Amino acid sequence: MSDSGTSSSARPVFVVGCPRSGTTLLYNMILSSGGFALFPIESHTFDILGKRFPNLTSLSGRKRLLEYYLRTNRFAVTGLDRAAIEPRVMNGCRNIGDFLKIVMEEMCRKQGVRRWAEKTPHHVLYIREIKRMIPDALIVHIIRDGRDAALSRVNIHHEDRPNIANPDPVGFYLGEWGGRMLAAGVDWEWKLREGRAAGREIGQDYYELHYEDLVREPRETLAKLSNFIAYSLDYDRILQAGVGAVGRPDTSFPGESFNPVGRWQRQCSPDELAKFEAAFGDCLEELGYALATDPQDRRKAFPASACRAWGLSQLRLRHWLKLNTPLGRRAAWGVEL
Repeated sequence: MSDSGTSSSARPVFVVGCPRSGTTLLYNMILSSGGFALFPIESHTFDILGKRFPNLTSLSGRKRLLEYYLRTNRFAVTGLDRAAIEPRVMNGCRNIGDFLKIVMEEMCRKQGVRRWAEKTPHHVLYIREIKRMIPDALIVHIIRDGRDAALSRVNIHHEDRPNIANPDPVGFYLGEWGGRMLAAGVDWEWKLREGRAAGREIGQDYYELHYEDLVREPRETLAKLSNFIAYSLDYDRILQAGVGAVGRPDTSFPGESFNPVGRWQRQCSPDELAKFEAAFGDCLEELGYALATDPQDRRKAFPASACRAWGLSQLRLRHWLKLNTPLGRRAAWGVEL
């Protein structure tokens, strides 16, 4: 790693994690470090574009992808023109990973930097695909206490936000006996475990960090991450640049002072907390998060575990259908990019 802010490495960095787990903050910190191309939004390359355009081995397939992409806001924010990417897409793009590399490398060229990073939380389910198509990719998985992640997700005010792509919202609610916190928790555990399983397979190119450490001990946490990505993430420089959520926290609790760690202790009811810990206590403890409820209270909330099991089975089925059936892949066309 170079202390001067440059690096001999040009490996791309993918920031992944469950929604509302700090992916935006971490990604904006990396962009604020000064050596990465500025791309302010999620690309949704593997979860949406890749499903819409699964076959790029033919010239016609590449043309369809290019014409579609040129009309999206994703292309508009790159600052590129058509001529910057068209020749490479037409001549050297064989899969959606190639396409992302072409766009990002041209952005690096335009902005005068050597490296690029990408952040789409849902890509936590596509780590294997990312590594297969972009072998030199580094995967950074940020993990947050599921109680805070779920609370933030159910509180987010979608009506106050722009119409952005959201390929897998917490849209299946588990009825009166489940509730939105449990639905968000099911999605949290599913994505977290899928991401960690894929991470174990790719080994040294995968790195985990905890959101709570990033908030409480940013210098130490970023120093360790610097070693992994081979680039100096100087916290003072990051604060000075203040890209996105670094300068303005991306919170789903507007009007409150920014205090995102342990919010569940202040805002979850005892009954809600007992249900959540009954369902996801094992996963929380596995990650090092202590439980707050009495075991007897969790036993009384046992139906939450059945709710969790059913929800996980539904998410896995939906994802399998999306990956393996024409109808499932067509669902990606219903998402606005």
